[in-house]
Formats: sequence, structure tokens, C-alpha cells
Amino acid sequence: MHNQNQSNDPLHGVKLEQIVTYLVDCYGWNELSDIIPIRCFTTNPSVKSSLQFLRKTEWARVKVERLYVATKARKEGG
Repeated sequence: MHNQNQSNDPLHGVKLEQIVTYLVDCYGWNELSDIIPIRCFTTNPSVKSSLQFLRKTEWARVKVERLYVATKARKEGG
């Protein structure tokens, strides 16, 4: 049962942990905290602390998801 709309959603099936890990791999914590200056990226950053914050804080999660989508598109030449 594969829905056409799901394939168009770049976040479909992607866990928040995968998003944070991908961004850290691409940018590193320093650059990531420059792009999105939130405390979980600037002070003693870790994937675990970032996930805790992002799960509770929708505006920050939206910024991280948008950066992920833009980065993936750019890296894939989209």
C-alpha cells in the first residue's frame, strides 16, 4: 500500500533522530548552532539532549526539519 503523496513528503518515514544525526554529520555542532542558534545545539550538544528539546518545542523542530529538507535537496542536486 504505497500512497503517492507519501513519496513527495521528504520527511515521510524519517525519524527525528535520523534528521539530527544527518545534520550533525553535514554541518557539525558549531555550524549547526550558527544556522539554528538553540541551546541544545550551542551548549554541551548531543543528539539525546537535542531530541528531548525538539520533541517538546515545535517551532525549533520545524526549523530543524526545514534545514534537513533544504540540505538533502541541495546535496541531491534538487
